[in-house]
Amino acid sequence: MTFSLPIDAEANALLDRDPLAVVIGLTLDQQITMEKAFTSPWVLAQRLGHAPTATELATFDPDELIAVFAKPPALHRFPKAMAARVQEVCRVLVDQYGGDAAALWTGVADGADLYKRIFALPGFGKQKAQILVALLGKQYGVRPPGWREAAGGYGEQDSYRSVADIVDDESLARVRAYKKRVKAEAKAAKG
Repeated sequence: MTFSLPIDAEANALLDRDPLAVVIGLTLDQQITMEKAFTSPWVLAQRLGHAPTATELATFDPDELIAVFAKPPALHRFPKAMAARVQEVCRVLVDQYGGDAAALWTGVADGADLYKRIFALPGFGKQKAQILVALLGKQYGVRPPGWREAAGGYGEQDSYRSVADIVDDESLARVRAYKKRVKAEAKAAKG
């Protein structure tokens, strides 16, 4: 499959060829726009002069990694915290998957197993884990039995709930409208 998020073509190309970029993109996808989150792995690669490996990021000097993340324009709104989070995720990938981000999803028994592996990553709660399961299924072709169920509502066909459904500006607008509606409903429920 080919990523066609509404971001730079080079950033999409990196997501296509580098599973770690996908994991980093979703790790960063909080409190910033989706476009920023999924462009940041490409910007990180530019700053380092190459696409980094999980092993490289896991062993990177923490202060130097923070400096790379914080260099204007920062890779995230919270460069210090997110540099540490990416490093934590990479350490898990090294310790449990030999540094191969794709090993997170290759060989899984089913969608529940995939969800369990993703949920175990630092900073991946239920929602983020379900979104990555859906993203892998819808955009990356990773579809073990039961993947849609493991992704919850994010796995539904044409649900337009998350980055998993974004392929162009129109789908981005639909996802944003969904999120705005959910936020308004939550606010109204609080009274």
